[in-house]
Amino acid sequence: MMTKRFYITTAIDYVNGQPHLGHAYEKIVADVIARAQRSLGREVFFLTGLDEHGQKVQQAAQAEGRSPQAYCDALAADWQAFAQKLELTNDDFVRTTEPRHKTIVQAILSKLHAG
Repeated sequence: MMTKRFYITTAIDYVNGQPHLGHAYEKIVADVIARAQRSLGREVFFLTGLDEHGQKVQQAAQAEGRSPQAYCDALAADWQAFAQKLELTNDDFVRTTEPRHKTIVQAILSKLHAG
């Protein structure tokens, strides 16, 4: 019998600061669900990541005298280390500034605009 893949994602957090206990709680709950589904024999795809766009990110970068991308690059490393420290079993970690994310979003928006 073929079963559908189980997808689970966390919120993609804004990188306007360091991760904290509330972020850990959400990631751990999602990880527990992913692990439980895998233990039942389901194929799982667990996604987490960062939203690196928005006014608060821009303001935080400016407050440190950095470009938004440089600011995000530095903090993204901290967030990825945070996920590793929690020993999450996520299959992917997406950053909204990555070319692969931009390409997909642009393609979807082009289709929407085309009608």
